[in-house]
Amino acid sequence: MDLITIFWTALVVGFSGAIMPGPLLTVTIGESARRGFVAGPLLMVGHALLEILLVLLLVLGAAEFLVSSRVHTVIAVVGGAFLVYMGWSMYRDARLGRVSLQLESGTDPGEAEKARPGMHPVPAGILVSLSNPYWSLWWATVGLAYITTSMGHGAAGLLAFISGHLLADFTWYGLVSGTVAGGRRFMTPRVYRGIIMVCGVFLVGLGMYFVIRGLA
Repeated sequence: MDLITIFWTALVVGFSGAIMPGPLLTVTIGESARRGFVAGPLLMVGHALLEILLVLLLVLGAAEFLVSSRVHTVIAVVGGAFLVYMGWSMYRDARLGRVSLQLESGTDPGEAEKARPGMHPVPAGILVSLSNPYWSLWWATVGLAYITTSMGHGAAGLLAFISGHLLADFTWYGLVSGTVAGGRRFMTPRVYRGIIMVCGVFLVGLGMYFVIRGLA
């Protein structure tokens, strides 16, 4: 992949993960109803700080390990397979109507406990991200596969990857925050499911690319 491709695919993959319902979405909705639009971007600042730190730790602590051709093959195949599975699951669940975007002002009691009313959105974004087991799984598979691919271009490749990934997070959660704060439903359930299905198909294709590239 060249730098432009790394950026745009990281953007789409990051967006695909961001739009799926989860703890961070729940807290964003609740905090946006209470604090207004600014809650979403502030939660993302905490989330972004955590992910940047994680990327740096992975690169600095395992740079020589990650550039090994054998390691790259394993990571590419495992990460690609996980992408295919995740993409197919997203497409299937959206097609069957199993996912929905509930833009309600209240949060689930369990998530509210993780981000108490008095907590600032930035540390709340860090804690809620850490509390999600799927976040760690994503970085151990898909994220690591992207890092090893990006390292072929050095620091520029890593910057292209992380900037595309974080732009997706800020874009989606900013949209959710603005929608909740504005008190209107700009996104219908049908449009939401359509977006998930498109992203699911993209993930399946990208996952197959990773697998083929890793085995080549």
